[in-house]
Amino acid sequence: MNDAVLDGALSKKPGRIFVGCAGWSLAREHAPAFPGDGTHLERYARQFNTAEINSSFYRPHRPQTYARWADSVPADFRFSVKIPKLISHEQRLQDSDQALDEFLGQCGELGERLGCLLLQLPPSLAFEPRAAEVFFTRLRQRFAGQVVIEPRHGSWVQGEPMLTHYRVAQAGVDPSRLSNDSQPSGWPGLSYRRLHGAPRIYYSAYEEDYLIRLAAELKAESQSGAPTWCIFDNTASGAATGNALRLIELLGQ
Repeated sequence: MNDAVLDGALSKKPGRIFVGCAGWSLAREHAPAFPGDGTHLERYARQFNTAEINSSFYRPHRPQTYARWADSVPADFRFSVKIPKLISHEQRLQDSDQALDEFLGQCGELGERLGCLLLQLPPSLAFEPRAAEVFFTRLRQRFAGQVVIEPRHGSWVQGEPMLTHYRVAQAGVDPSRLSNDSQPSGWPGLSYRRLHGAPRIYYSAYEEDYLIRLAAELKAESQSGAPTWCIFDNTASGAATGNALRLIELLGQ
């Protein structure tokens, strides 16, 4: 996509705002917000328009499983799918053709409900331009959809021009780990946030003042026309569900 096309695509109407959680477990204290019959995913999808599939990071899922998940949610629901740690942590982005083919063949069964791929890197993986370019080239040969990266080594700050070239957004994360990851960056065609909870990562709920500021920032970011994602990953104590529900209220969705 050239700059003129991108500028035109991002200057029309506000982009959709996607709010959800890492996974779709329903904390007991929030069960009244998810009434009715159905699986956890079916009930979850009546309130939220996205979910991040993290289990794909740890183990492969059968294509039929992805197809079943796609059939369980409304047509406008979108999944973010985490790229396996085999690719990111074990192979370290090298010689990953077979693993990429297998993964994309599996999650591709989500069809139009596949919103983006999430590549989370280990803290030990530094930015090495040649290896990164080979990986993103191979990925783009296989997948034309949206991709977001969450690097955890400071040297990836140098990689932002390459991310933009390969249409890869960089997640804004909390707590921040790098000098440039407190806000979404990289390719401007996608804005993606992963909120892990603070001060206790994965456990702490976000306070009302934080959520009010966050809602305003998401609305502002969506004005570019880019899809704007916010995933709560403070799931260990169920805080993600409550935070996501409250953020939807603040957004007026």
